[in-house]
Amino acid sequence: MAFFITKDCTGCTACQRICPTHAISGEKKQPHIIFDPACIDCGACGRICPAGAVADPFDRMALNIPKKEWVRPVFDLDRCTACHICIDACPANALDAVLQKVKDLHPYPVLTREPDCMGCGFCAAECPLDAVILEKNSNS
Repeated sequence: MAFFITKDCTGCTACQRICPTHAISGEKKQPHIIFDPACIDCGACGRICPAGAVADPFDRMALNIPKKEWVRPVFDLDRCTACHICIDACPANALDAVLQKVKDLHPYPVLTREPDCMGCGFCAAECPLDAVILEKNSNS
């Protein structure tokens, strides 16, 4: 069951541009649709939609949230074992493994492409050690 776009869609293409799986199609100024099998339920389409025309799989309308207020992953390096499950879970490829600890040759996850992060939370959901915390950007 996937997110879906309602009749209130204005065809602004914001959802189509942000979708990491290219599950959304439509022409500018025309209603868009979500191809159910390709939707990964990340919710980015609903958060970005200025018309409030996206509903979740339970028929609840998604809320438009300014992108600067989306949550971002923060990594607790004391809990993290550098397994990289979070990196593999990121549909936007916004995370990388980087050496971060002195005298430790294990690369740990870091949000290297913040503009690409959709705040979907898949990284946190997949972390077996709860080492990923989702927080709003402190600069917002």
